[in-house]
Amino acid sequence: MDTKKLLGERIKELRKKKGFTQDKLAEIVEIDSKHLSRIECGSNFPSLELLNKISTTLEIEPNVLFSTSHLKDKKTLVKEINSILEKENLESIRSFYKILIGLVD
Repeated sequence: MDTKKLLGERIKELRKKKGFTQDKLAEIVEIDSKHLSRIECGSNFPSLELLNKISTTLEIEPNVLFSTSHLKDKKTLVKEINSILEKENLESIRSFYKILIGLVD
């Protein structure tokens, strides 16, 4: 996935986590909601000033907007998780399993 798409998806994720609609966030950061929609879809890239307004509104550091490694596709994530698990000992794998099961129950 390209940088614009990942950034847009991350902004959308953080916006929803904060409980904002697109319209509300757009209003607060003083842009048209269609512009925010295009950013979240990965069509447009926001200016640095806008990134700063968005991060301030969402009460996060700007660098958090670029923390997108968890947004990879399912196949890539599973492959990376398996690669990590292959290197771990049985005790660590069992701990990971307990955590994982706790998340999906």
